[in-house]
Amino acid sequence: MNLLNYMEEATKRALDELIIEPQYQQMNFTEKVKMDILAFALNHLPPRYVVTEKGHLYTRVDELKQQFRTDIVVELSKAISVVQANPR
Repeated sequence: MNLLNYMEEATKRALDELIIEPQYQQMNFTEKVKMDILAFALNHLPPRYVVTEKGHLYTRVDELKQQFRTDIVVELSKAISVVQANPR
């Protein structure tokens, strides 16, 4: 296994779930827009680096905790607002 920022995986999954919600249907989520949103959110979330399968599983269990998920969704929501207000 390689060095992996698990927060990146979890944030990508959360973004994919978030953008299908009704309040975001009017936005055009191109790959570029999604990458901008992810970059903004990940810069405001703590990294969770893992290097072993055991570490990956342990961190995945952490993802099930409500606060972990809430932190990600809050930062993604902020990121969507910023990117929407400041398109490239």
